[in-house]
Amino acid sequence: MTESLLLIAAAGYALAALAFLALSGLIVFSWRRRPQGRLLVLATALSAAWGALLVLGVSGRLPPQLVLAAEVARNGAWLLLLLHILHLRLPAGTRLPGPLRAIGALGAVLVAALLLASLFPAIAVALASPELAQQAANLTLLLLAVLGLVLVEQVYRSTRPEDRWAIKFLCLGLGGLFVYDFLLYANAALFHALDAQVWVARGYVAALVAPLIAVSAARNPEWSAPVGLSRSMAFHTASLLGAGIYLLLIAGAGYYLRLFGGEWGDVVLTVFLFAAAMLLVLLMVSGTLRARLRVFLSKHFFSYRYDYREEWLKFTRALSEGKPGEQLCERAVQALARLLECPGGALWLREGEAGFQRAAHWNWGELDGAEPAGSPFVRWLADRQWVVDLDELRDRPEHYGDLAPPSWIRDADDAWLVVPLQLHDDLLGFVVLKHSLGRVGLNWEVSDLIKVAARQAAAHLAQMRAANQLIVARQFESFNRTTTFVIHDLKNLVAQLSLLLANAEKHKHNPEFQADMLETVESAVARMNKVLAQLRRGEARGHAQAVAVADVVRDAAASKQAFRLRPQLDLADAGLTVRADREQLGRAIGHLLQNALEATPDGGRVSLRAYADAGQAVIEVADTGSGMDEEFIRTRLFQPFDSTKGAGMGIGAYECRETVRALGGQLAVESTPGRGTRFRISLPLDDNPANVEVSA
Repeated sequence: MTESLLLIAAAGYALAALAFLALSGLIVFSWRRRPQGRLLVLATALSAAWGALLVLGVSGRLPPQLVLAAEVARNGAWLLLLLHILHLRLPAGTRLPGPLRAIGALGAVLVAALLLASLFPAIAVALASPELAQQAANLTLLLLAVLGLVLVEQVYRSTRPEDRWAIKFLCLGLGGLFVYDFLLYANAALFHALDAQVWVARGYVAALVAPLIAVSAARNPEWSAPVGLSRSMAFHTASLLGAGIYLLLIAGAGYYLRLFGGEWGDVVLTVFLFAAAMLLVLLMVSGTLRARLRVFLSKHFFSYRYDYREEWLKFTRALSEGKPGEQLCERAVQALARLLECPGGALWLREGEAGFQRAAHWNWGELDGAEPAGSPFVRWLADRQWVVDLDELRDRPEHYGDLAPPSWIRDADDAWLVVPLQLHDDLLGFVVLKHSLGRVGLNWEVSDLIKVAARQAAAHLAQMRAANQLIVARQFESFNRTTTFVIHDLKNLVAQLSLLLANAEKHKHNPEFQADMLETVESAVARMNKVLAQLRRGEARGHAQAVAVADVVRDAAASKQAFRLRPQLDLADAGLTVRADREQLGRAIGHLLQNALEATPDGGRVSLRAYADAGQAVIEVADTGSGMDEEFIRTRLFQPFDSTKGAGMGIGAYECRETVRALGGQLAVESTPGRGTRFRISLPLDDNPANVEVSA
C-alpha cells in the first residue's frame, strides 16, 4: 500500500476516533446513570479506541494483533447493546427467545475466541498456520457482521411504527457499519486479502455513522422504545441467521475451489457461486420451507403455536379488502388456507333446492362436485360442527361415528380438512382444504382457531348473499311496481269500455253518442298502445318537459266521455305551464276525475279547475259525492292495495300522490261525508315555457 493511501487511511481512522470520543463524552455527561447509557458509552468508547489504535497501526507503531482485538471488542460491545435494547421491554424475569439467545451465545463465543487468539498469538500459531489463522479471523469477523445485521433488523422490525422515529437512526448507522464490514471481510474471505480501497475508506464511513447514533440517543435517552418479540421476529431472525451461515459456508467452499482448483479454479468458482446464489434464492422463495420453518419455531420456541392478534388482523384484512361478490368467496378460501399453510382450497355454498354447489376455489380448480342439502354428510356437519380431518377419518373412522364423506371428496388426492361454515344454527357451506405445506397437525388449538375463523368467514359470506338478494328484490320491486301501475291503467280503460258497451244498446242510434263512442274508443286504443310501450321499457317514470296544464286537463276530461255525468271545466288561465311527464300527469288527473265521477250520483256536480296561486299551478277536482271521513283519509286513502271498490286495486290515489311528489308538488284533499270531496294538485310553474308540448 502506498504512503499516500496510508496517510488517507490514518486521517479517516483519526476522524472516526474523534467522532466517537466526542459522542462518548456527550453520553457520559447526559446519560451516565442509566444502564443502557453505560452500554452505549462502552460501545462508543471502544469504537473511539479502535479508531485510535488503527491510526497507530497504520503508522506501524502497534502490532496488528492489538488492532484486531480492538475491532473484536468494538463489535462485541455493539452486539451487546442491541441485545440489551431487545431485552428492555420484556417483563421482569423473562428471558430472550431461543433464536436471540442463540445469537448472543454464538457472538460471545466468537468474540472470546478471537480476543484470545489476538492477545495470545502463540496459541493461534500452535493450532494452525498463519495463513489459515488469518482466514479464520476473516470468517469470524464476517460472521460477527452477519449477527450484527440480524440484530439491527430485529430491533427495527419489532419496534412499533409510531416509535421507530427514536430508533431508526441507530439502526441505520449500525446497519451501514455492519454491511460495510460484511463486504470487506466477505471479499477478504474469498480472495485471501483485504481490498485496500475499501479498507482505507472504512474510517470515514465510521465517522459518518457517529452523528446518526448521536441523533438516536438524543431522541431516546432511555432506550425504552417499546420493543416486542413476536413469531414474525423469530422467523426473520432464523431466516437471516440461516442465510448468513449459508453465505459463510459458500465463502469457505469458494476459497477452497480457488486455492486448489488449478487452472480451472476461476471457472469452477464462478459457476459454483452462481449455483449457490440461485439455490439461496430458491430456498428463500420456497413456500414449503417457509411454512415448515414457521411451524418449527412455533412448536419449539413458543407456548402457543399462533400469534392470535397477528393472525386475526391478517384474516380480517383478507376478508374485508377488494370487491365483494365472487372475489369474497375466493378470499375467504385463501384466508382459511393460509392460516394452516395450505396451498389451496375450495368453497361450497348452499343454493336452495340445488343443494351445495362449488362457489369458488383457490389453486384447486380440479376439485368439483355437488352435495344435496339433506344428505347424511351435510346433516352430520350441521349437527356436529366439527372440522373433519380426512386423513384421520381414513385411519381411525371410529372417531367420526357414521360419517361418510361424498366420493368426490374422499377420492381427491390432496384433500385434508373439511371446515363447516356455520352461521348460528344453519350450515351456510363448507370449505375443503389441501394438505398443509408445513405439515400442521389438527390439534385442539388448530381446530379452535379454524372454527372461529370459519364462523367469521360465514358471517361475511352471509352478508354478501343478503346484499345480492336485496339487489334482486329491488329489481323485482321495480318491475312489479311498473306492472302494477300498468295493470291499474288497463283496469280503468276496461271500466270505460264496459260503461260504453252498457250504454250502447240504448243510445246506439244517437249520432252524438256514436261520435263520443268513436272518440272514447280511439282514446282507449291510443292509451293501451302507450301502456304496452311503457311495459316493454320496464319503467314507470318518463321524462319531464314543459307541459300546458290546460291541454292536459282537457284531455283528461275528454277521456271520461263514457260517463253520463260530464265534468265542468274552468280554465281561468289557459297559459299555465309546468314541468312534468305529460302521460303521468294526465293519468293522475284522470284517476282523480274518474273517482269523482264514480262517487257522484246523478244530479250531482263534478268540476275540474286550473288556475295560478302563489307561483303554483293548481289543479282542482271537486265533486258533491259521498265524501270521506278524516280517519279514512289519514289511514286508508293513500295506502297501497287498500280499496273500497270490489274490483279496485287500491293503488290509484297512491300513484297520484307519488307522481305529484316526484314532480316537486303536493296533493291535498278536503272531504266531508255526504257533502263531497276536493283534491288539489299544486305544481311549481315552469319559468321557461319555451317548446311547450301541446296536444295533437
